[in-house]
Amino acid sequence: MPAAALKQKPLPTQSTAKRPVLLDLPYAPVEKRTLPPGRPREWYITHNRRLKAMRLAIALLDSGVYVPDQARNETIRSTAEQIGVHPPSDTTCHMVRAFLRYSR
Repeated sequence: MPAAALKQKPLPTQSTAKRPVLLDLPYAPVEKRTLPPGRPREWYITHNRRLKAMRLAIALLDSGVYVPDQARNETIRSTAEQIGVHPPSDTTCHMVRAFLRYSR
């Protein structure tokens, strides 16, 4: 039997699947590190908002939402619920769409 016949086919990705691929949740949470002390409060708020927006943008990309027009606030908030993140504010939703816009 040829060696090529013994190789298993890789799992389909979003681009090759006939239907959307289910969201693959992380197997272990990322280890949290402490933030640097001495910054203004606004810096911490913006930093955490950016991290949340990036997590949501990655989850949306994994679920097949590639264009900011597809990412309405309801879609972003339902994705947040799926991955176990608190519902984002309108500002965070806007930031998620900005990440999707500039990811190309």
